[in-house]
Amino acid sequence: MTGNSDGVRGFTAEGIEGWRAWDEGRVRIGPAVGKEDGGPLSAYYARFDRGATAALPAPWEEVWVVLAGSLILRTPDRTVTAGPGDLLHVPADSPGELRAEEDTTLACVSVPAH
Repeated sequence: MTGNSDGVRGFTAEGIEGWRAWDEGRVRIGPAVGKEDGGPLSAYYARFDRGATAALPAPWEEVWVVLAGSLILRTPDRTVTAGPGDLLHVPADSPGELRAEEDTTLACVSVPAH
């Protein structure tokens, strides 16, 4: 993380501390901005090993940007494949499942903050 006295901050996945893991370490979340920062949103990095899955829904609205790798997001209504540079909008409480087709890194923003 880098910052200045005006409150602007920058983040890199490598600079994030406090990564949380589940699915035997195959899914990792690295928080950057959270509820404790007092703003209306959260931002974090997510890393998925090839073949890892994560169930939806999340109780907040999210936007994901695929930084590396690829994933398939399946919902009852559609299947979306995303790769580097693609952006996904995931409404709150959307049912479905994400599957990493290869090692994948996402940048994620959620509203409200959590």
